[in-house]
Amino acid sequence: MAVLETIVVAFWAMLPAYVPNNAAVLAGGGRPIDGGRTWGGRRILGDGKTWRGTAVGTAVGAALALLLNAIGSDVGSALGVSLPTFPPAVVIALPFGAMLGDILASFLKRRTGRERGAAFPGVDQLDFVVVSLALAFLVEPGWFLETFTLPVLAVIVIITPVLHVTTNVIAYKLGLKNEPW
Repeated sequence: MAVLETIVVAFWAMLPAYVPNNAAVLAGGGRPIDGGRTWGGRRILGDGKTWRGTAVGTAVGAALALLLNAIGSDVGSALGVSLPTFPPAVVIALPFGAMLGDILASFLKRRTGRERGAAFPGVDQLDFVVVSLALAFLVEPGWFLETFTLPVLAVIVIITPVLHVTTNVIAYKLGLKNEPW
């Protein structure tokens, strides 16, 4: 697989996991998942993790995966690249895994004394990737191993922090986020 093809496949395969957290920010608000409960004197997750955001983020990511399935052969032909299609279980696993990864990162932030919005380098950029990939592997291991080869995974680890920082800075400048990370 050529370098350009590897980059295209990595970005395509991760799009349903890249979009959910951004969609959740736009959906914003609603009832916190932790219901305001605390553990050890700190909120379990905080007000930023809501049922509405999780549902909307997952739904938007799943809808995107279905759209990518519908246009994949045309886009792949135009680019001269063989793009993966998303099996039904992966349509849900990638976006829900992204949301769950962000929720777990919030839990870790609270346990380490970080407040909502505080930076947590490394975790902030890759939490959603690790959990979405883990869920995709659990529900469709054959598809996962065929799609997420070592070169594709390497590209994901390199481009994700760049994309994450870029989209967060844009959201911050647009007034959609309170911090640029």
